[in-house]
Amino acid sequence: MQVKRKLTWLLLLLRLPATHKAERVAIWRKVKKSGAIQIQTSTYILPDEPARYESFQWLTQEVRSAGGDATLVRTREIEGLQNEKLIELFNTARAKEYATLRELLRAWSHRRKTRSAPTFGDKLDRVRKQFREIRQADFFNCPRAQDVEMLLRKMEGTQPAEALVLKVVTRDYRGRTWVTRPRPEIDRVGSAWLIRKFIDPKAKFIFAKKIPANARAVSFDMLDADFSHQGDDCTFETLVKRFRIQDTMVGKMSEMIHDADVDDDKFERTECIGIDRVLKGWARQGISNQEILRRGFQCFDALHAFLRRV
Repeated sequence: MQVKRKLTWLLLLLRLPATHKAERVAIWRKVKKSGAIQIQTSTYILPDEPARYESFQWLTQEVRSAGGDATLVRTREIEGLQNEKLIELFNTARAKEYATLRELLRAWSHRRKTRSAPTFGDKLDRVRKQFREIRQADFFNCPRAQDVEMLLRKMEGTQPAEALVLKVVTRDYRGRTWVTRPRPEIDRVGSAWLIRKFIDPKAKFIFAKKIPANARAVSFDMLDADFSHQGDDCTFETLVKRFRIQDTMVGKMSEMIHDADVDDDKFERTECIGIDRVLKGWARQGISNQEILRRGFQCFDALHAFLRRV
Protein backbone atom coordinates (compact mmCIF):
# COMPACT_ATOMS: atom_id res chain seq x y z
CA MET A 1 0.00 0.00 0.00
CA GLN A 2 1.40 3.40 -0.88
CA VAL A 3 0.85 6.39 1.34
CA LYS A 4 0.36 9.46 -0.84
CA ARG A 5 0.27 12.07 1.92
CA LYS A 6 2.77 12.81 4.66
CA LEU A 7 1.26 11.55 7.88
CA THR A 8 1.84 12.62 11.44
CA TRP A 9 0.54 10.75 14.43
CA LEU A 10 -0.79 11.43 17.90
CA LEU A 11 0.34 9.15 20.73
CA LEU A 12 -1.50 9.05 24.03
CA LEU A 13 0.50 7.49 26.85
CA LEU A 14 -1.61 6.95 29.92
CA ARG A 15 -1.48 5.29 33.30
CA LEU A 16 -4.32 4.94 35.81
CA PRO A 17 -4.17 3.59 39.36
CA ALA A 18 -5.29 -0.05 39.48
CA THR A 19 -7.79 0.81 42.22
CA HIS A 20 -9.73 3.19 39.97
CA LYS A 21 -11.67 0.49 38.14
CA ALA A 22 -14.71 2.57 37.22
CA GLU A 23 -12.55 5.37 35.80
CA ARG A 24 -10.43 2.85 33.87
CA VAL A 25 -13.52 1.36 32.20
CA ALA A 26 -15.00 4.77 31.35
CA ILE A 27 -11.76 6.03 29.83
CA TRP A 28 -11.18 2.79 27.91
CA ARG A 29 -14.65 3.13 26.37
CA LYS A 30 -13.89 6.70 25.29
CA VAL A 31 -10.56 5.62 23.80
CA LYS A 32 -12.34 2.90 21.85
CA LYS A 33 -15.02 5.32 20.64
CA SER A 34 -12.32 7.71 19.40
CA GLY A 35 -11.13 5.05 16.96
CA ALA A 36 -7.65 4.87 18.49
CA ILE A 37 -5.74 1.61 18.37
CA GLN A 38 -3.34 0.28 20.98
CA ILE A 39 0.26 -0.22 19.82
CA GLN A 40 1.84 -0.92 23.22
CA THR A 41 0.65 -1.29 26.79
CA SER A 42 -1.16 1.94 27.69
CA THR A 43 -0.10 3.58 24.41
CA TYR A 44 -2.77 4.57 21.89
CA ILE A 45 -2.46 6.19 18.47
CA LEU A 46 -4.60 8.33 16.17
CA PRO A 47 -3.84 10.17 12.92
CA ASP A 48 -2.91 13.79 13.62
CA GLU A 49 -6.04 15.74 12.73
CA PRO A 50 -7.70 18.62 14.65
CA ALA A 51 -10.72 16.58 15.79
CA ARG A 52 -8.51 13.68 16.87
CA TYR A 53 -6.18 16.03 18.73
CA GLU A 54 -9.13 17.47 20.62
CA SER A 55 -10.34 13.96 21.55
CA PHE A 56 -6.96 13.05 23.00
CA GLN A 57 -6.72 16.39 24.83
CA TRP A 58 -10.01 15.69 26.61
CA LEU A 59 -8.87 12.18 27.48
CA THR A 60 -5.61 13.54 28.84
CA GLN A 61 -7.53 15.83 31.18
CA GLU A 62 -9.85 13.01 32.29
CA VAL A 63 -6.95 10.68 33.07
CA ARG A 64 -5.25 13.36 35.18
CA SER A 65 -8.52 14.21 36.93
CA ALA A 66 -8.86 10.53 37.85
CA GLY A 67 -5.45 10.57 39.53
CA GLY A 68 -3.50 9.09 36.63
CA ASP A 69 -0.74 10.27 34.32
CA ALA A 70 -1.22 11.10 30.62
CA THR A 71 1.12 12.43 27.96
CA LEU A 72 0.11 13.50 24.46
CA VAL A 73 2.84 13.30 21.81
CA ARG A 74 2.91 14.33 18.16
CA THR A 75 5.34 12.41 15.94
CA ARG A 76 6.14 11.77 12.28
CA GLU A 77 7.79 8.38 12.70
CA ILE A 78 7.50 5.44 15.05
CA GLU A 79 10.46 3.11 14.99
CA GLY A 80 9.45 -0.36 13.87
CA LEU A 81 6.03 0.77 12.64
CA GLN A 82 5.99 2.30 9.18
CA ASN A 83 2.96 4.32 8.07
CA GLU A 84 1.78 1.49 5.81
CA LYS A 85 1.72 -0.89 8.77
CA LEU A 86 -0.14 1.58 10.96
CA ILE A 87 -2.77 2.15 8.29
CA GLU A 88 -3.15 -1.62 7.96
CA LEU A 89 -3.70 -1.88 11.74
CA PHE A 90 -6.43 0.78 11.62
CA ASN A 91 -8.15 -0.89 8.65
CA THR A 92 -7.95 -4.30 10.34
CA ALA A 93 -9.60 -2.90 13.46
CA ARG A 94 -12.39 -1.27 11.44
CA ALA A 95 -12.81 -4.42 9.29
CA LYS A 96 -13.58 -6.47 12.41
CA GLU A 97 -16.22 -3.95 13.46
CA TYR A 98 -17.78 -3.91 9.99
CA ALA A 99 -17.73 -7.73 9.93
CA THR A 100 -19.77 -7.84 13.14
CA LEU A 101 -22.46 -5.63 11.59
CA ARG A 102 -22.38 -7.60 8.34
CA GLU A 103 -22.94 -10.91 10.12
CA LEU A 104 -25.79 -9.39 12.13
CA LEU A 105 -27.49 -8.12 8.97
CA ARG A 106 -27.04 -11.46 7.23
CA ALA A 107 -28.56 -13.30 10.18
CA TRP A 108 -31.59 -11.01 9.98
CA SER A 109 -31.89 -11.54 6.24
CA HIS A 110 -32.08 -15.32 6.85
CA ARG A 111 -35.12 -14.71 9.05
CA ARG A 112 -36.73 -12.09 6.85
CA LYS A 113 -39.96 -14.10 6.35
CA THR A 114 -40.77 -14.11 10.07
CA ARG A 115 -39.58 -10.70 11.14
CA SER A 116 -41.93 -8.00 12.44
CA ALA A 117 -41.72 -4.82 10.38
CA PRO A 118 -41.70 -2.33 13.33
CA THR A 119 -39.22 -4.42 15.34
CA PHE A 120 -37.01 -4.95 12.31
CA GLY A 121 -37.08 -1.22 11.55
CA ASP A 122 -35.89 -0.41 15.07
CA LYS A 123 -33.06 -2.93 14.80
CA LEU A 124 -32.03 -1.55 11.43
CA ASP A 125 -31.95 1.98 12.87
CA ARG A 126 -29.57 0.80 15.60
CA VAL A 127 -27.29 -0.82 13.03
CA ARG A 128 -27.32 2.35 10.91
CA LYS A 129 -26.23 4.32 13.97
CA GLN A 130 -23.44 1.85 14.72
CA PHE A 131 -22.35 1.96 11.09
CA ARG A 132 -22.15 5.78 11.16
CA GLU A 133 -20.08 5.64 14.35
CA ILE A 134 -17.62 3.21 12.78
CA ARG A 135 -17.41 5.36 9.65
CA GLN A 136 -16.46 8.36 11.77
CA ALA A 137 -13.47 6.39 13.07
CA ASP A 138 -12.66 4.87 9.66
CA PHE A 139 -9.79 7.24 8.93
CA PHE A 140 -8.34 5.29 5.98
CA ASN A 141 -11.49 4.10 4.17
CA CYS A 142 -11.51 0.41 5.04
CA PRO A 143 -12.87 -1.44 1.97
CA ARG A 144 -15.26 -3.47 4.15
CA ALA A 145 -17.39 -0.37 4.67
CA GLN A 146 -18.94 -0.70 1.22
CA ASP A 147 -19.95 -4.31 1.90
CA VAL A 148 -22.00 -3.23 4.93
CA GLU A 149 -23.43 -0.15 3.23
CA MET A 150 -24.60 -2.16 0.23
CA LEU A 151 -26.20 -4.74 2.52
CA LEU A 152 -27.91 -1.98 4.49
CA ARG A 153 -29.30 -0.47 1.31
CA LYS A 154 -30.56 -3.85 0.20
CA MET A 155 -32.34 -4.50 3.50
CA GLU A 156 -33.81 -1.00 3.55
CA GLY A 157 -35.48 -1.84 0.26
CA THR A 158 -33.85 1.03 -1.64
CA GLN A 159 -32.68 -1.25 -4.43
CA PRO A 160 -35.14 -1.78 -7.31
CA ALA A 161 -37.30 -4.87 -7.16
CA GLU A 162 -36.57 -7.74 -9.52
CA ALA A 163 -39.66 -6.90 -11.55
CA LEU A 164 -38.11 -3.54 -12.41
CA VAL A 165 -34.88 -4.98 -13.82
CA LEU A 166 -34.21 -3.17 -17.09
CA LYS A 167 -32.71 -5.11 -19.98
CA VAL A 168 -29.78 -3.55 -21.81
CA VAL A 169 -28.30 -3.89 -25.31
CA THR A 170 -25.03 -5.81 -25.23
CA ARG A 171 -23.42 -3.97 -28.15
CA ASP A 172 -23.67 -0.70 -26.20
CA TYR A 173 -21.24 -2.12 -23.64
CA ARG A 174 -18.50 -3.47 -25.91
CA GLY A 175 -15.01 -2.00 -25.99
CA ARG A 176 -15.53 -0.34 -22.62
CA THR A 177 -13.54 0.01 -19.42
CA TRP A 178 -15.19 -1.62 -16.42
CA VAL A 179 -14.46 -0.44 -12.89
CA THR A 180 -15.01 -2.15 -9.55
CA ARG A 181 -13.63 -2.14 -6.01
CA PRO A 182 -10.07 -3.33 -5.24
CA ARG A 183 -9.26 -6.76 -3.78
CA PRO A 184 -11.95 -8.57 -5.79
CA GLU A 185 -13.72 -11.55 -4.29
CA ILE A 186 -16.21 -14.09 -5.62
CA ASP A 187 -18.92 -11.75 -6.95
CA ARG A 188 -16.55 -9.22 -8.52
CA VAL A 189 -14.26 -11.83 -10.07
CA GLY A 190 -17.22 -13.88 -11.28
CA SER A 191 -18.86 -10.77 -12.73
CA ALA A 192 -15.65 -9.76 -14.51
CA TRP A 193 -15.36 -13.27 -15.95
CA LEU A 194 -18.99 -13.07 -17.13
CA ILE A 195 -18.38 -9.67 -18.74
CA ARG A 196 -15.30 -10.85 -20.62
CA LYS A 197 -16.90 -14.18 -21.64
CA PHE A 198 -20.43 -13.12 -22.66
CA ILE A 199 -20.70 -9.32 -22.83
CA ASP A 200 -17.46 -7.59 -23.79
CA PRO A 201 -14.60 -9.84 -25.01
CA LYS A 202 -12.23 -6.85 -25.07
CA ALA A 203 -13.27 -5.48 -21.68
CA LYS A 204 -10.59 -3.73 -19.64
CA PHE A 205 -10.86 -3.75 -15.86
CA ILE A 206 -9.67 -1.11 -13.42
CA PHE A 207 -10.06 -0.83 -9.67
CA ALA A 208 -11.07 2.20 -7.61
CA LYS A 209 -12.67 2.96 -4.27
CA LYS A 210 -15.12 5.38 -5.92
CA ILE A 211 -16.77 5.52 -9.32
CA PRO A 212 -14.59 7.69 -11.61
CA ALA A 213 -15.94 10.69 -13.48
CA ASN A 214 -15.12 9.09 -16.85
CA ALA A 215 -18.49 8.67 -18.57
CA ARG A 216 -17.19 5.77 -20.66
CA ALA A 217 -16.36 3.65 -17.62
CA VAL A 218 -18.97 1.08 -16.59
CA SER A 219 -19.11 0.42 -12.85
CA PHE A 220 -20.11 -2.84 -11.18
CA ASP A 221 -20.40 -4.14 -7.61
CA MET A 222 -19.93 -0.68 -6.10
CA LEU A 223 -22.20 1.82 -4.40
CA ASP A 224 -24.42 3.54 -6.99
CA ALA A 225 -22.86 1.38 -9.72
CA ASP A 226 -24.36 0.73 -13.15
CA PHE A 227 -24.62 -2.95 -12.22
CA SER A 228 -24.67 -4.16 -8.63
CA HIS A 229 -26.78 -6.04 -6.08
CA GLN A 230 -30.44 -5.73 -6.93
CA GLY A 231 -33.15 -7.03 -4.63
CA ASP A 232 -31.95 -10.46 -3.49
CA ASP A 233 -29.56 -10.79 -6.45
CA CYS A 234 -25.81 -10.46 -6.30
CA THR A 235 -24.05 -8.52 -9.08
CA PHE A 236 -23.38 -11.66 -11.14
CA GLU A 237 -27.12 -12.44 -11.17
CA THR A 238 -27.97 -8.83 -12.04
CA LEU A 239 -25.67 -8.95 -15.07
CA VAL A 240 -27.12 -12.28 -16.22
CA LYS A 241 -30.66 -10.92 -16.10
CA ARG A 242 -30.03 -7.49 -17.56
CA PHE A 243 -27.95 -8.83 -20.46
CA ARG A 244 -30.31 -11.80 -21.00
CA ILE A 245 -27.51 -14.37 -20.85
CA GLN A 246 -29.12 -17.67 -21.81
CA ASP A 247 -26.49 -20.21 -20.82
CA THR A 248 -27.44 -23.22 -18.71
CA MET A 249 -24.02 -23.46 -17.05
CA VAL A 250 -24.04 -19.75 -16.21
CA GLY A 251 -27.45 -20.25 -14.60
CA LYS A 252 -25.96 -22.86 -12.30
CA MET A 253 -22.94 -20.66 -11.61
CA SER A 254 -25.29 -17.81 -10.64
CA GLU A 255 -26.69 -19.95 -7.84
CA MET A 256 -23.22 -20.98 -6.67
CA ILE A 257 -21.85 -17.42 -6.66
CA HIS A 258 -24.98 -16.10 -4.95
CA ASP A 259 -24.66 -18.53 -2.04
CA ALA A 260 -20.91 -17.91 -1.66
CA ASP A 261 -21.33 -14.11 -1.77
CA VAL A 262 -24.63 -13.46 0.00
CA ASP A 263 -24.30 -16.44 2.36
CA ASP A 264 -28.04 -16.97 2.75
CA ASP A 265 -28.21 -20.62 1.55
CA LYS A 266 -30.90 -19.57 -0.93
CA PHE A 267 -29.93 -22.26 -3.46
CA GLU A 268 -28.01 -24.56 -1.08
CA ARG A 269 -25.02 -24.58 -3.44
CA THR A 270 -21.54 -24.85 -1.93
CA GLU A 271 -19.35 -25.24 -5.03
CA CYS A 272 -18.01 -21.64 -5.08
CA ILE A 273 -17.30 -21.27 -1.38
CA GLY A 274 -13.85 -22.81 -1.91
CA ILE A 275 -13.12 -20.49 -4.82
CA ASP A 276 -14.12 -17.50 -2.69
CA ARG A 277 -11.71 -18.52 0.05
CA VAL A 278 -8.90 -18.96 -2.44
CA LEU A 279 -9.59 -15.47 -3.85
CA LYS A 280 -9.53 -14.00 -0.34
CA GLY A 281 -6.27 -15.85 0.33
CA TRP A 282 -4.62 -14.40 -2.77
CA ALA A 283 -5.69 -10.90 -1.67
CA ARG A 284 -4.15 -11.44 1.76
CA GLN A 285 -0.91 -12.55 0.10
CA GLY A 286 -0.72 -9.15 -1.58
CA ILE A 287 -1.28 -10.46 -5.11
CA SER A 288 -2.29 -7.64 -7.48
CA ASN A 289 -5.92 -7.07 -8.42
CA GLN A 290 -5.23 -7.90 -12.09
CA GLU A 291 -3.45 -11.13 -11.18
CA ILE A 292 -6.37 -12.16 -8.93
CA LEU A 293 -8.67 -11.61 -11.91
CA ARG A 294 -6.43 -13.65 -14.22
CA ARG A 295 -6.27 -16.58 -11.82
CA GLY A 296 -9.97 -16.27 -11.01
CA PHE A 297 -10.85 -16.38 -14.71
CA GLN A 298 -9.01 -19.70 -14.95
CA CYS A 299 -11.08 -21.05 -12.05
CA PHE A 300 -14.35 -20.01 -13.67
CA ASP A 301 -13.30 -21.26 -17.10
CA ALA A 302 -12.65 -24.66 -15.53
CA LEU A 303 -15.92 -24.61 -13.57
CA HIS A 304 -17.90 -23.67 -16.68
CA ALA A 305 -16.23 -26.49 -18.66
CA PHE A 306 -16.95 -28.98 -15.87
CA LEU A 307 -20.64 -28.03 -15.66
CA ARG A 308 -20.96 -28.41 -19.43
CA ARG A 309 -20.24 -32.12 -19.02
CA VAL A 310 -22.34 -32.74 -15.90
